[in-house]
Amino acid sequence: MDREQEELQFLGFFGILKESLKIICSWRKIFTQITLSFIFPLSFIFLAHIQISQLIFANILNNQDALNYTQAGTLGYDKLSDVISSEWVSFWLFKAAYFTFLLILSLLSTSAVVYTIACIYTGKETSFKKVISVVPKVWKRLFVTFLWSFAIVFFYDVASGVVLLVPLAVLGFGGLGMSVFVLLFIPYLAGLVYVSLVWQLASVVSVLEEDYGMKAVKKSKALIKGKIGVAAAVFLVLVVGFIGIQAVFEISVLFYWSMSVEMRIGIPILCFVMLFSVMLFGLVAQTVIYFVCKSYHHENIDKSSLADHLEVYLGEYVPLKAKDVQLEQFHV
Repeated sequence: MDREQEELQFLGFFGILKESLKIICSWRKIFTQITLSFIFPLSFIFLAHIQISQLIFANILNNQDALNYTQAGTLGYDKLSDVISSEWVSFWLFKAAYFTFLLILSLLSTSAVVYTIACIYTGKETSFKKVISVVPKVWKRLFVTFLWSFAIVFFYDVASGVVLLVPLAVLGFGGLGMSVFVLLFIPYLAGLVYVSLVWQLASVVSVLEEDYGMKAVKKSKALIKGKIGVAAAVFLVLVVGFIGIQAVFEISVLFYWSMSVEMRIGIPILCFVMLFSVMLFGLVAQTVIYFVCKSYHHENIDKSSLADHLEVYLGEYVPLKAKDVQLEQFHV
């Protein structure tokens, strides 16, 4: 990031995409190492989870269908019931393990990418070894922020779900009820995008500043003001890409046996490559957006102070404190 802080505020949609791509290409060695260590496993687990979940669920449905045609009280019925119960337990245990590993790798990936870009931004010499030494100390702060952000999204979805279902319960599923539902669903999606943006920015704040948890959420809410449009545009492009990759992979799993050998091998590999690329680009872009927002609000970070705080002192990670961020007032 060789731009001056004052210039960053003028980056628009294409400027942020270009800057993110430039960072990855200019520092491809360390980002390749981060990708191999964290984002590769994250992408693999995500895709493997889709295929394994579908296989387990398909077995459950087949056994449930067989159970419906088996006379109750017979030995075969009891055996099938036990098998189905065992499969449901396996299904939910697998889901729990998946979400645990997904969360850990997501936090580690975010920590590594944000810290690396901060080092690049300050002109500080960095290496993969240094990143690895810092990441375990940073992800705990990210986890606290994740818990708060997840709680906010959960309650937002619950409250919105109640509001969305009321018209259907009162007016039914006819034309009027569905029309009201759609009119309410649009602002719900807009709100969900906004909450997601705040969550992403809060993750960066948790790594680079002293605030984390709810304080980081409040800080990111203030930072995103004035840049919601461009941040939302970048976010939606990444989401569309992510959903597209997931859809293609799920379709390939569904029609696996009807495809040629080349397609069976080629489509999963293509989805895997595209997925880790989108994940890496998304993490870099959200960090660039953080610096753009800081510049927009004239919160110019002293590079030497940030560089000092990115050091590991006596094995302890020291985040950037508020006093190291100088707010400059610009008068028209």
